[in-house]
Amino acid sequence: MANLPQRPAVNYPGTLTPLEPDRPSPQPDRTPVPHSPPVLASPTPPRYPQPSFRPDQMHSPSNLLSPANGIRTGSPIPRLSTPPGPPVFSTPVKPAAVPFRTSPATPQPMAYSSATASSLPVSTPSFYSNGSSAGSQRDLPDVVRMEEPIAADSPYVLFSANKVLKQKKLANVASLGFGAIVSAGREISPGPQIIQREPHRCLNCGAYSNPYSSILIGSGKWQCVICQSMNDSKGEYVASVKDELRIYPELSLPLVDYVQTGNKRPGFVPASDSRTSAPVVLVIDECLDEAHLQHLQSSLHAFVDSLPQTTRLGIILYGRTVSIYDFSEESVASADVISGAKSPSAESMKSLIYGTGVYLSPMHASLKVAHEIFSSLRPYTSNIPEASRDRCLGTAVEAALAIIQGPSAEMSRGVVRRAGGNSRIIVCAGGPITFGPGSLPHSMSHPNYPYMEKTAIKWMETLGREAHRHNTVVDILCAGTCPLRVPVLQPLAKASGGVLVLHDDFGEAFGVDLQRAATRAAGSHGLLEVRCSDDILITQVIGPGEEAHSETHEAFKNDAALCIQMLSVEETQSFSLSMENKRDIKSDHVYFQFAFHYSDIYQADVSRVITFKLQTVDSISAYLQSVEDEAAAVLISKRTLLMAKTQKEAVDMRATVDERIKDIALKFGSQVPKSKLNSFPKELSSLPELLFHLRRGPLLGNIIGHEDERSVLRNLFLNASFDLSLRMVAPRCLMHQEGGTFEELPAYDLSMQSDKAVLLDHGTDVFIWLGAELSADEVKCAAVLAACRTLAEELTEFRFPAPRILAFKEGSSQARYFVCRLIPAHKDPPYEQEARFPQVKTLTTDQRRKLKSSFIDFDEASFCEWMRSLKVVPPEPR
Repeated sequence: MANLPQRPAVNYPGTLTPLEPDRPSPQPDRTPVPHSPPVLASPTPPRYPQPSFRPDQMHSPSNLLSPANGIRTGSPIPRLSTPPGPPVFSTPVKPAAVPFRTSPATPQPMAYSSATASSLPVSTPSFYSNGSSAGSQRDLPDVVRMEEPIAADSPYVLFSANKVLKQKKLANVASLGFGAIVSAGREISPGPQIIQREPHRCLNCGAYSNPYSSILIGSGKWQCVICQSMNDSKGEYVASVKDELRIYPELSLPLVDYVQTGNKRPGFVPASDSRTSAPVVLVIDECLDEAHLQHLQSSLHAFVDSLPQTTRLGIILYGRTVSIYDFSEESVASADVISGAKSPSAESMKSLIYGTGVYLSPMHASLKVAHEIFSSLRPYTSNIPEASRDRCLGTAVEAALAIIQGPSAEMSRGVVRRAGGNSRIIVCAGGPITFGPGSLPHSMSHPNYPYMEKTAIKWMETLGREAHRHNTVVDILCAGTCPLRVPVLQPLAKASGGVLVLHDDFGEAFGVDLQRAATRAAGSHGLLEVRCSDDILITQVIGPGEEAHSETHEAFKNDAALCIQMLSVEETQSFSLSMENKRDIKSDHVYFQFAFHYSDIYQADVSRVITFKLQTVDSISAYLQSVEDEAAAVLISKRTLLMAKTQKEAVDMRATVDERIKDIALKFGSQVPKSKLNSFPKELSSLPELLFHLRRGPLLGNIIGHEDERSVLRNLFLNASFDLSLRMVAPRCLMHQEGGTFEELPAYDLSMQSDKAVLLDHGTDVFIWLGAELSADEVKCAAVLAACRTLAEELTEFRFPAPRILAFKEGSSQARYFVCRLIPAHKDPPYEQEARFPQVKTLTTDQRRKLKSSFIDFDEASFCEWMRSLKVVPPEPR
């Protein structure tokens, strides 16, 4: 990897020493909930001023033990890597080319009031109001550090290891790497972490005060853990004893939310009125055959029935023309029609919007009309192949943006009514865009097709950026068997902060995604700031964002933060950060602070600040024991998938996974005596199996054949939350047991026992496999199938996109989807089967014989065979 220019080290003449010894850094518990290419430096490496200290800038050691105005040099901005290929940031900023926990639907967000937040006095406490107190200031302890959180537990940040190696050479071994998966998380909920006042920030680097800050309680000054500078708290942190500072959430909690409510600012409606006022516009393909249209109509009827009564809905159809439906006609489906051959002119849209038609209407007033519109849809009648039908999707999205924006803003008694959160355009597409702006020729054999495709991609990306500028997310839900030309549609969804999802048809899974796309909570104007100790360098970012413009965030004297403009703020998405040591680390700890800034669905301004302290170690064994195998596997997988844009590149990436396993065994493992084999580190026992799933699964393997499917799956994975990413890499296998319980087992083919039912959750697909003996008993089989379906729905209740749930019997043609995702452990000797799949030991001799005879041998290697082919001894399972 090409290294970014590194900052010069700065030695500070003094540091604060807490009265209590440092406690070991807490290791965050993971809650189940998502080597990179060279990162290019800026064309001209930034120049950083050399630190200089003048005597007049220093305080007396008796007052402050560190420079009052410490200088910390800047940090090079790493390139944000996003598919299809990370661009080099320049001015003007060129955004990344992609559109992030598993569930989009979250607990109902709260409406804010002063009663729900920590309202703290900003004045100096009374015992210092007149300069004296029961105890003299000189009797107080000079420096304290708050008790560190017992569990720095955050579902929003997950490190690949809970400790950091001090030695640069070992820490930067590319095959394993170090990094974090970061997500903005859920909407905020009531609790002590809510703070409704201005935060205390370091004037030098911009970091926030936190539980790891040292505080001079005599004067209230606090020391930044990032740059070591001293800062004034304006008297807030003045105290006689440390316990008096516990009333400040930011000094006792690793995660706090600074909230400025919208209804406290002039010009905004109360929060409760804006909860669901963001409009949803459906843009529907009218070139569908009858079978597809019937499924779509059923999904659309269920969709409008599920919407809150205050949601404003718009409906647009597109084919060769664009039909914008008018809700003012209560008894008939009525629409204004414009040409789809070119972008609608400002004059035509102005005359439309300022006319008598109602194109956005709340559901309580338009539900009946919406049902009539959907019922009036008719199938495509011309005898033209699906791929050749004229579809002006680009013009339709432009029209949808125009009606969302309206005349300018709705004015009511001088108050500007702004929609809460992002507006949404949901495209229901059944074929490629072949007419109007952004279109492609009907045939890919057209002599000018490559140029026209390039032009169309650029136009779609521009349209997506325009939508993002107006806080509108475009989700594209596709269905059917017609090729969609995904490379052209994807930039529209990505640039706006939305997603593109493929479905087999417009049936159940499509309908569920339609509902979840419209109702998932999303913030707007998102900005992520990442600050870390000067010894750590962020080398790569993968996720749905781009480098932030300088005017979009505050500027501090020596702010070295990585700033990312988030295209949307959703729980279903995440950023993957790769990090390296810039030098050998001398300190015992390093610090990381993540700050998410966004406007939520209530138009409240939220700053979510999460601070971590990780211990640094010299011992390789201690470091390896702290590695989170699943997080490390997801980070490695995302760096690998970033390079696998095509099927050929995916095949090449399988070889890089092999080399990665060999290199980890060489660098961190041990050589087997009297052998050329290396043992894989026992501390990382789960990692190689997770990467084996990656290598043979749908992301890199041969399970998916069509490039459209591969491209959509890849882009979804690169932006997905940790939970969904992990499931997409390695499936979760659950076997139904007597009594209705489920036992979690390794995803091996040994689970295919004829008297059992097995559920396999692979992220975007959930499979239910019913054994032949079980299927023979129809009553029992129906009960077990119902139990499996119930579990599948519970596991994926809030997942977006909603996965397919497929059920089939042993020996059926569909069973191949299930079998190809399981590791073929039946090829291993019995002792290895029992070690890695202990459940097999409960089988009788006859059952094991039957199980063995049910398999058909293929050339594919088992996990143990694959490891030995790499000259690596697999680790013993934990």
